[in-house]
Amino acid sequence: MRTISDTVSVRLYHLDDGDDGGSAVTLFYGKLGEAVALAARQPADMQAALYFATENDVVAFLDFIEG
Repeated sequence: MRTISDTVSVRLYHLDDGDDGGSAVTLFYGKLGEAVALAARQPADMQAALYFATENDVVAFLDFIEG
């Protein structure tokens, strides 16, 4: 993710890989810092399918916190 400021606007979404091809469910639009806090409160199995999208990047939540 090129932008690392806590105040950058992001979309936090859950990518469901269901039998029908899956879908992306938006959980939050707002500042990165708030999105990270919200994602961290989700169950571990859900965290594996959480992603942040900015204007120019998409990154998996687990990759973001490990990086």
